[in-house]
Amino acid sequence: MDTPVYDFGMIGLGVMGRNLLLNMADHGFAVSGYDKDPAKASLLESAATPGTKVKGAASLAEFVAGLKTPRRVMMLVPAGPIVDAVTNELLPLLEKDDIIIDGGNSHFTDTQRRLNALQDKQVHFIGMGVSGGEKGARFGPSIMPGGDVSAWKALQPILEAVSAKVDGSPCVAYMGNGAAGHYVKMVHNGIEYATMQLISEVYDLLKRGCGFSNDALHEIFKQWNEGELRSYLIEITRDIFLQPDEFSKERLLDMIVDRAGSKGTGKWTAQDAMDLGIPVPTIDVAVSMRDLSFYAEERKQAAILYKHVVRPVTDKQFTKQVHDALYCSILLCYAQGIAQLQKASVDLKMDIPVADVIRIWRGGCIIRSSILDLILPLLKKDKTATHLLLHKKVAQQIRKRTPALRKVVRQAVASRIPASATLSALSYLESFSSEKLPVNLIQAQRDYFGAHTYQRTDREGTFHTNWQSAG
Repeated sequence: MDTPVYDFGMIGLGVMGRNLLLNMADHGFAVSGYDKDPAKASLLESAATPGTKVKGAASLAEFVAGLKTPRRVMMLVPAGPIVDAVTNELLPLLEKDDIIIDGGNSHFTDTQRRLNALQDKQVHFIGMGVSGGEKGARFGPSIMPGGDVSAWKALQPILEAVSAKVDGSPCVAYMGNGAAGHYVKMVHNGIEYATMQLISEVYDLLKRGCGFSNDALHEIFKQWNEGELRSYLIEITRDIFLQPDEFSKERLLDMIVDRAGSKGTGKWTAQDAMDLGIPVPTIDVAVSMRDLSFYAEERKQAAILYKHVVRPVTDKQFTKQVHDALYCSILLCYAQGIAQLQKASVDLKMDIPVADVIRIWRGGCIIRSSILDLILPLLKKDKTATHLLLHKKVAQQIRKRTPALRKVVRQAVASRIPASATLSALSYLESFSSEKLPVNLIQAQRDYFGAHTYQRTDREGTFHTNWQSAG
């Protein structure tokens, strides 16, 4: 048998898997890939930079035999049963201290189950989030590994080399115990859902409300991306407005059906936040709006039934107000996601280094944004604050823009343009910063019909009342 020569192996040579291997090869690592589709293995080799060491294996056995020990094997295959099937195929070919990495969007509970199952087999397992899309994989993603610390240290030189860099710092770090890597990636995707929904609502307000053309919207988003709102999602939105349609004389955006797909990670974020008792209303709404978008026929009927006609926006300062409202809403969205990470870190015993999460999100990933540069030093400096909104610098930024956020919400209502995520961000802020909430009435109702008891404001203890009917 030939001496193993490859530093890293990839199973699943779709666009992400192939590009990540090519990225590693460009950084001097010898890499091998395997896919059940032989054409993908051939494409991997033909796409390699001349002079790099890249191999597409013909079989799983050949693939494993060519890897140096301890073997580093990454899977980029669809989440779910396929991950288990590939793992089971691999195990008979692996040896003690080899490392399996799941780089897909697996649910963190599945990752924890796999970690537990492999402990007895003396094979290391890493659940690892990867963000940045196909371009990020090729030229520098944000990478979120968690779980086995010794496995992370064995992978660290490769992952640091291929990750995105911000101010010379690699956008990869150890995310914590167990399934922390996939948990962090899940919350990343939840924030991504919410931010995309917020941007789409802003687009609707400016397009249908103000009547801006695609060219004008391109210029607005171009200016925004050169200032405080600079981010990957604003950048690509800027470009989308100018994309021509190959089948008509229209812009492509105007020809795309208003139904948004999803792969489940946003829903998982919202579900687990509820399990933890952490409110993430903007993420919740973003998931719901994607679901609602599929009721296309019902929406057409309802538009006629409810005489839904958009009323124009006449305020000449509205674009500036929308800018500030969007900034404020995105910052509030980050605050919700960070609160979820902080709670999961404790309740799920993951020990997530939240400051490191924000640091590696600043480059390579889909939610990278200049707003994270505001957040990072605050989390590094003061680790005792229980919520991002309690940092004075964050409060200053939000207070400065809250009047604009309120005006935008009022205008959206007046214009009959749905802006559920924007409204949820404002409601979250108003609720979080309200010393009193009306849930004392809810607790009274619960005690009335179910004897669930309540606490009082003037004395300690738990109380129940035999409520009298007013009738």
